[in-house]
Amino acid sequence: MKYVITWTARPNVTEEAEARSLQVFSKWVPSSDVTFEQFLGRVDAQGGYAVVSTDNPQAIARDMAIFGTWFEMEVVPVLEIADATAINTEALEFISSIS
Repeated sequence: MKYVITWTARPNVTEEAEARSLQVFSKWVPSSDVTFEQFLGRVDAQGGYAVVSTDNPQAIARDMAIFGTWFEMEVVPVLEIADATAINTEALEFISSIS
């Protein structure tokens, strides 16, 4: 399964707390069950985005728990657009078939 993860800095994070988050990040290794397909930082330095794949959502939860002190995070399961389009087309056909 693929997930898009977004994070933004929590309000009122101090310079000291930001330095600590970077120290922790420098020692962090992603869970071996998670493949990072894209790992992006925002240009405004307020967060970032990652596209990851895993069959083990607990591995994502572990990594999110480590950084939750400094960042507000959202993890959203996603589909390839061709798969999502096929599902949406099937749903519309079903809806249209009901009178």
